[in-house]
Amino acid sequence: MFSKSKINEPGATPTESTSTSAPTPKTDAKPAVPAAAAPKPKPAPSTLSSDLHVTGNMKTTGDIQVEGTVEGDIRAHLLTIGESATIKGEVIADDVIVNGRIIGRVRGLKVRLTSSARVEGDIIHKTIAIESGAHFEGSVQRADDPLSTGSSAKKPATDK
Repeated sequence: MFSKSKINEPGATPTESTSTSAPTPKTDAKPAVPAAAAPKPKPAPSTLSSDLHVTGNMKTTGDIQVEGTVEGDIRAHLLTIGESATIKGEVIADDVIVNGRIIGRVRGLKVRLTSSARVEGDIIHKTIAIESGAHFEGSVQRADDPLSTGSSAKKPATDK
């Protein structure tokens, strides 16, 4: 009923047969999904811990959760600023959730300031939510494309 497996013996290779039955014939069947067409798994969000201090700009197409201090600009898909975090620079993301402190401009399609948020700077958004208790000093401007960094929207038209 059971046969001794050679997998656990020294020198055995994974291709050795572990049963006493006859080998199966090879077929020319193609794999159901080619390896190149397989969907890539979504990477986990990058986390900057509370004891980390970063000086410089960061850019990713993924998600970032900041718990430490960043002196520089951040660009991401989803950016979560933790309660203990401080950002000194411009923040650009599709979704921005602020629980901590930002000193600088915020650009986002969706911007959410929670009750523990402290923002000193302008916010350019498509949609915004500000919870009761949030501290905000600056201006708020709605834009259809807040992620574009060009200032053409602010310039008045000139006739020549």
